[in-house]
Amino acid sequence: IFFLFVCLFVCFFKGKRTIPKPHPPIVGEVTHHSIQLSWDLENKAQRKGPQELWLKISIEEEDPKLHTYGTIYTGYARQHVVESLEPRTTYRFRLKVTSPTGEYAYSPAVSVSTTREPMSGEQLHRAVSMNDVKAVLNILQGGHVRVDVPDKLGFTALMVASQKGYDELVKILVQNGTDVNQKNGSGKDSLMLACFAGHLDIIKYLREQGASWEVRDLGGCTALHWAVDGGHCDVIEWMINDGCQVDTKDTCLEWTPLMRVSAVTGDKDVASLLIEAGADVNMKDKDGKTPLMVAVLNNHEELIQLLLDKGADPTVKNEYGKGLLEMARSFHRHSAVVLLEEKMRKVKENTDFPPSPIGSQLREVTK
Repeated sequence: IFFLFVCLFVCFFKGKRTIPKPHPPIVGEVTHHSIQLSWDLENKAQRKGPQELWLKISIEEEDPKLHTYGTIYTGYARQHVVESLEPRTTYRFRLKVTSPTGEYAYSPAVSVSTTREPMSGEQLHRAVSMNDVKAVLNILQGGHVRVDVPDKLGFTALMVASQKGYDELVKILVQNGTDVNQKNGSGKDSLMLACFAGHLDIIKYLREQGASWEVRDLGGCTALHWAVDGGHCDVIEWMINDGCQVDTKDTCLEWTPLMRVSAVTGDKDVASLLIEAGADVNMKDKDGKTPLMVAVLNNHEELIQLLLDKGADPTVKNEYGKGLLEMARSFHRHSAVVLLEEKMRKVKENTDFPPSPIGSQLREVTK
């Protein structure tokens, strides 16, 4: 019976001269990368019985260079979504309807243009990195991108602008609602990044907008620790005058900013600013090391001399009971050994004789 039905259906189609020309595909939702196409062949009887007896639909897309069509879909569905398209590009499509007997007809072509690519956080960060004020304003005014959207490293646009020193962008981002106290993955905020980079005007503005000196990163460091690492004396001086605590310890090694100088940069000018502001030259970290001890280990000669001149104790011992001279010799810090021996000789002279005119005369004779 089924075979007879097929034969009759085939004969029916053979009796027709041609397939009616279909209408162009109907354009549905269009995005920057996809186009939805649908069709309605009107004759519902054509979708009855076995699928092999239905009209087969193909969608063909025009090659704009060769002006030829290629098939991108074939089947029996009522719609198809063309994907992986380029933004703001025009495409041409047509339907091909094929009968079970192999007869076919084409619809007129339809032209469709994809939309503009929506603004994204990636575009915002790209515009900020290029200091493109106009692009940043356009993206933010579009309302599709959060001003605080982080990049792949966890930095917000404000963090990037603060680090690069883009004053105008910093103000624009703040005016558009960015959080001045938001932190990245390592716990740093925009103020810390600006302090490390030395952008004083941005630092002042962020402080006016509520950024705090008390905020700590994941290592327990404050903005002053990072300003010290950056080595910008004008920034450090302003921070101290603005109320920064000079002897704040981090929560990891319990290093003060002066200890960071001794360990990292050895910057004599930065250390002088901190000491003049009241930094304790004999403060100890969690292992009992002082700034002088750390400076000796890192062979910062000028800083060693400064610390000794400012009252650092040359007789201090570490947690294992080793003195500075022993440590300096063990690490072959020959210049440090000379400075320490000279200082300890002077200390010994001042303690061997009483502070009296006779003691002064005896010291002069000894010299």
